[in-house]
Amino acid sequence: MKHLFKTLSTLLLLLFVHTHSFAADKITVAAAANLRYVLEELKQQYVKSHKGTQIDIVFGASGTLTQQIVNGANFDLFLAANTNFPEEVANQGFGHGKSVVYCYGKVALWSMTLNVKKGIKATLENPKVTRIAIANPKLAPYGKNAVETLQKLGLYKNIESKIVWGENINQTAHFVSTGNAQVGFVALSTILAPEMKGKQGNYYVLNNEECAPIAQAGVVIKNKNTVLAQAFLDYLLSDKAKPIWKKHGYELK
Repeated sequence: MKHLFKTLSTLLLLLFVHTHSFAADKITVAAAANLRYVLEELKQQYVKSHKGTQIDIVFGASGTLTQQIVNGANFDLFLAANTNFPEEVANQGFGHGKSVVYCYGKVALWSMTLNVKKGIKATLENPKVTRIAIANPKLAPYGKNAVETLQKLGLYKNIESKIVWGENINQTAHFVSTGNAQVGFVALSTILAPEMKGKQGNYYVLNNEECAPIAQAGVVIKNKNTVLAQAFLDYLLSDKAKPIWKKHGYELK
């Protein structure tokens, strides 16, 4: 009986150690919706060389994720689509250190059926355009930049009634890809994703005068896995990750 008790105690101890180790090697990342394709590829490459590490990713609008973090959501790393939201998280005391820019994203005007190569004004003045998809500017930085571009060009008031608002940049792209909107302002990375091969339609990348590349920043969240989260963020900033970022249409500086 004593031997059986000792054996059971040993098994329970091993189970505890195994479970604890597994939990310690898992991080949860809150990521801007525009990172959906590139981050999955980066994650796959990272875990290949970090056996036993598990990375769960929750995608959403940066503003929505920010609210979830300040309300206590259990995230270890926040990768936003701008610099303001990570700074807000850090300033409110939820960040482990300062935020850092990890890439620069580009906005593109996209259509599955219309030729948009002549640019924003010519495209949006086309009478065939009755629905224009844009991500909610209050929550999605890519939507905010698109609206600011339209205002700067003096086009916003004329097309405001045609806008279909997406909850995030992925839903906005879905409106375009399914034909629910003839055109839309989306992340270039969505169009260039391998999953979109053969379904890219027509797109026009906004130039720097129309819309400068969007600086996207990340911050490690104060949590039990700050070391692992920092290691993954360091990888995203490394030379090994650069070819993947560039393949998906992002700029690095």
